[in-house]
Amino acid sequence: MADQDARSGEDMRPTEIPALRWEEPPEGPVLVLLDQTRLPVEEVELVCTDPSALVEAIRSLAVRGAPLLGIAGAYGVALAAVRGFEVEEAAAALAGARPTAANLAVGVGRAQAAHQEALTRTGDTRQAAAAALAAARALHREDAEASVRMAAHGSALLDELLPAGGHRVLTHCNSGSLVSGGEGTAFAVALAAHRAGRLRRLWVDETRPLLQGARLTAYEAARNGMAYTLLTDNAAGSLFAAGEVDAVLIGADRIAADGSVANKVGSYPLAVLARYHHVPFIVVAPLTTVDQGTADGAAIEIEQRPGYEVTEITAPQVPVTGAGGGIPVAPLGTQAYNPAFDVTPPELVTAIVTEEGVVSPVTADALAELCARSRQVTIS
Repeated sequence: MADQDARSGEDMRPTEIPALRWEEPPEGPVLVLLDQTRLPVEEVELVCTDPSALVEAIRSLAVRGAPLLGIAGAYGVALAAVRGFEVEEAAAALAGARPTAANLAVGVGRAQAAHQEALTRTGDTRQAAAAALAAARALHREDAEASVRMAAHGSALLDELLPAGGHRVLTHCNSGSLVSGGEGTAFAVALAAHRAGRLRRLWVDETRPLLQGARLTAYEAARNGMAYTLLTDNAAGSLFAAGEVDAVLIGADRIAADGSVANKVGSYPLAVLARYHHVPFIVVAPLTTVDQGTADGAAIEIEQRPGYEVTEITAPQVPVTGAGGGIPVAPLGTQAYNPAFDVTPPELVTAIVTEEGVVSPVTADALAELCARSRQVTIS
């Protein structure tokens, strides 16, 4: 097992490169992204000068993670407006780039609404573009603030459920600063526990098919000096059986009105294991991930990824022969079932942690009440 003990020092500081930023060079505004497909080997940035480049970055997972997708979508609308592209067309393309993540459409919608309101009110395209950019920047700030509050609520919940401390937490996929305007969702909770000296071990699922746990969560854990161990997804059961998991912490890409949670494929089996072994299964996500227009898990559209992500692996500077640009690991012509997400029913979720508080037990009424309370606070 790859085993990383907690460390600290100059070489372990979090990356100084933000996952996303807006810049205005002399040749015109651009959206700059940290290319997450190149991590952990290289920290390379992509520069998007038009909405189509951002759509491709979203589809290729160069930029990913539900909260960050919302931020990227909002900036994408602003980019279209500032550079003179058709805003409605760009917004539709951005919102449809990945169907499961609720935040993407939310972010696009906020910037699009701000643009339309300003355009209707003033008739000035420059003022409308400025309004879209302001909406994107506001969403970016709000997400960073939400991350801080989720970490506080989540770490308090962990301490309540596990008063002995020394938490051994299992996480799936990636939910840190690479998916957020701040320090993330589920990972931010684990990071808060680490800083408080209460995290004994972070178990990191490698997360098939794109190894986002191995490539990204391990990268973030190492940069923060956390004690972590990487494991294959199908090794999680043996950890539960050995009594080595105290809690599961995951993020979410969409939470339906009834509390069903869509997250990276492999999350649902962890919930089943957690229930059998009497281990808390905790979901951490901002309220922008809650979609009250989606009634239940069955109504969540699950993104299907290309089969070559399963039948091939990619490695920098290695000759490739596969159709997807990778090294084949399955016979030519092999069909692959490659859903990006699965859905965990609410009865298997111990709690949903948001920036506005914790929902537990998870019910449609409790979730609706929290969302309504949040709207009242925002309005006031």
